[in-house]
Formats: sequence, C-alpha cells, structure tokens
Amino acid sequence: MTPPAAVGNPRTDLIPRAVLFGNPERGLPVVSPDGKQLAFSAPAKGVMNVFVAPIGDLDQAVQVTFDEVRPIRSYSWSRDGRWVLFMQDGGGDENFHLFRVAPDGKGTIDLTPRAGVQAQMIATSKAHPDRILVGMNDRDPTLHDVYEVELATGKATLVLENPGYTDIVADEALRPRYGSVFQPDGAVVVMARPAKGTGPWVEHDRWSSDDQLTTTITGFDASDKRYYMVDSRGRDTGALFVVDAATKKRKLVAEHPRADATTTINDPKSGAVRAVAFDGARPAWKVVDKKIAPDLAALARLDEGDFAVTSMSDDDRTWIVAYHADVRPGRYWRWDRKAEKGTLLYTSQPALDGLPLVRMHPVDIETRDGLHMTSYLSLPAGSDPDGDGAPAGAVPMVLLVHGGPWARDSWGYHPVAQLLANRGYAVLMVNYRGSTGFGKGFVNSSNRQWGKKMHDDLLDAVTWAVGRGVTSGDQVCIMGASYGGYATLAGLSLTPTTFRCGVDIVGPSSLVTLGDGLPPYWKPLLSIFQLRMGDWTTAEGQAALLEVSPLTHVAKIERPLLIGQGANDPRVKRVESDQIVKAMQAKGLPVSYVVFPDEGHGFLRPANRMAFMALSEAFLSAHLGGSYQPMTASDFESSTIQIPAGADGIPGLPAGVGR
Repeated sequence: MTPPAAVGNPRTDLIPRAVLFGNPERGLPVVSPDGKQLAFSAPAKGVMNVFVAPIGDLDQAVQVTFDEVRPIRSYSWSRDGRWVLFMQDGGGDENFHLFRVAPDGKGTIDLTPRAGVQAQMIATSKAHPDRILVGMNDRDPTLHDVYEVELATGKATLVLENPGYTDIVADEALRPRYGSVFQPDGAVVVMARPAKGTGPWVEHDRWSSDDQLTTTITGFDASDKRYYMVDSRGRDTGALFVVDAATKKRKLVAEHPRADATTTINDPKSGAVRAVAFDGARPAWKVVDKKIAPDLAALARLDEGDFAVTSMSDDDRTWIVAYHADVRPGRYWRWDRKAEKGTLLYTSQPALDGLPLVRMHPVDIETRDGLHMTSYLSLPAGSDPDGDGAPAGAVPMVLLVHGGPWARDSWGYHPVAQLLANRGYAVLMVNYRGSTGFGKGFVNSSNRQWGKKMHDDLLDAVTWAVGRGVTSGDQVCIMGASYGGYATLAGLSLTPTTFRCGVDIVGPSSLVTLGDGLPPYWKPLLSIFQLRMGDWTTAEGQAALLEVSPLTHVAKIERPLLIGQGANDPRVKRVESDQIVKAMQAKGLPVSYVVFPDEGHGFLRPANRMAFMALSEAFLSAHLGGSYQPMTASDFESSTIQIPAGADGIPGLPAGVGR
C-alpha cells in the first residue's frame, strides 16, 4: 500500500492541546503530620514546583522549590513536619537526588550531593523523624548502599554496604531488616538481618519466579514485630497477609478472586492496614478495620469516580482524598473524620470543565487461547448516541498500548485517549498478557512472548473491535510508549498490513541491544528480564530475540511511522530509535523521527509533551483520517524538539521547526 500524502484535516473547534497536556492548576496535595499545612505542586514560570500553604487558606501558599526546567513530581513531608522532601533528576537521566527544604522555602539542601549518584528513598520513621534512610549507588553503580541521613545537616552515615540486595525493607527503628536477591532462575530469596544486628544475614523466605511479580513485602507496622506482604504462593492472585517476623506465621488480611491487592489505608499511629483496594476493571475497597467503614461509605458518596486516601494527619482526623473519573481529571478533598465532613480543596484542571470529554467503557476481550483481557474503550463524541459503548457506525481507531510491559491500564481520565477521541478516533486500551494486577497466571503467560502471544493479544483486540462494529480492519493505527513503542514497531514490522500507521515513543527496536544497554542498577534484576523477555547473553536466546525484534524485519515495513525519543533515556537508549530510523532510510521507507535532547524515558516537560502530541495528531490525521489542531511556530518556542528525519511527513508543520 502506498502511504497517503501528508495532508490532514485541520480544525479550529477542537479541545486545545494546551488544555489537555498543559500544566495542571494544582497537583497532588499532601497534608503535614500536624494537619495544619498542605504541600502541593503548581506551575511557576511554566514549571511544576512545590508550594506550602495553610490547609484552610491555599491563597497564602509559599513557593518552596524553584526549578525552572523540569517539573518536580515526587515530594512528601518529613515525619515531624519540619521539612518538605523532594526528588529531582537532570534532563530525564533518572539519576534522582533527594533534597529537603523548610516549609517557608528556605534552607534547601541536596541530601545526596554525590556526582552521578542515583538516590532512592528507603524509609522514614515517626520514632526518628529527624533522619531518613536513603539508598545511593556511589560505591558501585549496580547496587544501592544504605545511608542514614540527618535532615538538618545532611550528614550521611553508612548503615549497610549492600552485598547484592534489592527491595530493601526497613523498620520503624530505621534498621534495614530484609533484602531480596534474585536467583539465576528468577526466584527470589529474602535475606534477613541477624536478630542481634551483627553477623551474616540469613535466609528468611523465598518464592519462585512464578510468584515474583505478585509477591512482595510491603512494610512493617509500628511494632517492628509484624510486616505486611502481598503473596500469591499457593493461589493465583496476590492477597494481603500480615506476618509475624519472628515465627513467620501468616494471617490472611484480604483477598480477591480476580485481582491482586494494591493500595492500602493504614493507621497513622500503629501502621495497621485498615482497608485494601483490589483493582479489576475498577478499584474496589475491602474494609479490614470496621471503625473506618462509615468513612469509606461516605467517601463513596462524596464525589464522582474512584477515590484513594493519599495522605493523613498523625491524629487521623484529616484525610486527603483524591477522586479520579473518566470525564474529569483529579479532584482533591479534605475529609474531616471527626466532623464527618468533606471540603473540596481544588480541581486539578478546571479548564477542562464543560468540555466534550468522553466516557471510558470497561470491556472484556477474550484472546484466541481463552484468556480475558480487561480493556477500555473510548469513543468519539456523537458516535455513540445511546451511550452503550458501541458506535452507531464504524470509526477509525487507535490501539493505544501501555508500557511496562509489567504495568497496566486503568479506568479514569486519560489525556491521550481524550485527545484522540476528540479528533475522531475510537481508542482501545488493552491489558494484554503480562499486564499486572490480574493474578500471576496472567502475568506468567507472557514469559518470552514478546512479539508472539503478547502481539497476538493486540491483534485479537483489533479483531474484537472490528467484530463489534467499532472500526473496520483498514482503519486502525497503533501507538504506545516503552513496551507500547515496541508493540508499535512490532505491529508495523511483524504484521505489516494490519495497521495503517504507527506512533512509537521510546520503544526498543532490538531486544538484544535493549538487554545490552539496560542501566547498571538493573543488573541485580537481569535474571528476571532473561526469564520474562529472553536471554540475550546466549546464542540461542539471542537468536530468539532477534526473531521478534522489529529491526530484524525492518524491510517488511510498508506503513508510515512516527518515532519519538528522549536523548537521555537510560532504559531505552537513543540507539534503539537511531538504528531503526537509519535502516528505514536506507530502504527508502517512510519514517518521521523526533528527538528531545533534554528528555529521558518519556516527555515530562509540558512544552515537549505538547510538541510531540501536535506532531502525533497531525500525523494520524494524514494517515487515519481524523482531525488535528493547526500548529503555529509559537507552539514550539519553549520546546527543544529536533526532527532529524521525515519532517515532510507531518502535515501543517511550521517551516523551520525542529530543523
């Protein structure tokens, strides 16, 4: 099939990209331990920074971080409320440093000021609120040693020189208690600190590779004698258990037949779990402590959508509750447990109120070998008059594939799905095999199935959509990031006539070079990648991975492709995109290539994110027939976008942009 000319359908009556992908007015609020203050993010000079305000008067907010380049996404309070802690990397390289600042914005200190280090927050403690445990890979880039860091001075004291552990679990006394070691066959051995604190660590527990993604220790309660864990041994789904650390005796806390335990609500004093969420098509809460049952019942009525308790004060009176719905982004409430009253704090993106956002319909899709994939379908406004999740007639469709692959899509507001639906496309988001949250059998059925059964799942989803009249077989494009980017490249190379076009964001083109280029601090996890993806270190394994690598089959590509890449990506390095673009150019195949020199594994700066979405919607309009918002040079002024190849494949691109 000859690619259509790069001529799309511009329209000026669409939901603006700047509204969908710009900064929220305010981000996640976090209540201080005393319940008197909120930390939240908000834009300052176009960059999301952290602010602190009295909980009853957000207009008195004080800016406490001052990054002018990259948004700050991770922040919390110290356990005594004296400091706001936040993490930041440089240009998307994922070498995060941990900082602290006072609630008045003074005294910012980098608590991990070592060059090239990646810091990990390991533990905070109410019993020792003036210090924290931090992991740093300064001695060995493959391992994170554990340091106790004084928040006031930044003084770091080595607590554990890491002998090869991941997933280090500490207790309330800030003692590292457990560390996991991945075995060559993918099994996990949990090593325990000696009871007296000295001497060699000893084996405490173990589980096979079958349970590796559905079993984990989540943390101790305040007694330091019991810990909680999600455990799938002897069952399919990960249930929540409480375990006596000395005797190893387990007690079932909560379970679900079709979903793994996810979020919990814990008592701020004892650390005991009081409720557990299980996320199937939508999250469902199971109450453990009946004392909070009235609270959860009231929260279910308070606002539309699914809720989560995201932080709480030490006295347990003030809860911060986030609500997420499909036609509305986050809304945040203050729940006063004593008064049994909710107060709306703010809506994260009020500019979206009243716009024609569309519903996300949960659907169940059966694979050719009998698995069930929880998926989500969004339809263009007006295409589904009776609202039953089926359009009156077939419409063009984008198969939007999530990354990971050991992650999942969930119900709720999704800006990419809303943009695509607004431009005239059905959007199908599929939890293909390997997606997490649906039990170990579903996850393990994906082992070494990249480009095989995992790809068949996506093809089965397309078949389902065609069979339901959602779309027709010649009106489907594929789009995704990370593993979703790989799925896009695989879709166009392994099944070259299935999709009209593809949009790949930071996707690997060769599973061999992907394995060779993994970050050094993932070295302890290599056996898991070799088990689940394939072993690129052996001749046989390398051959198997090359067989399902898009780069191997690049000559088969015949449909247009748009590729986006962050130059600093430590996971899927730039070579993954460079090499397939070069191979396609050598064969005269259509490819448009976009690079952001200040981004990593995805595009976090709003200017870059909006720039790439502008190109994506124009590209899809040219090749799938929907609409796109016209572009002007001003749309790219704050972006670092570079277009090394295929700028002529983007309709409406202003002259000189990216070149």
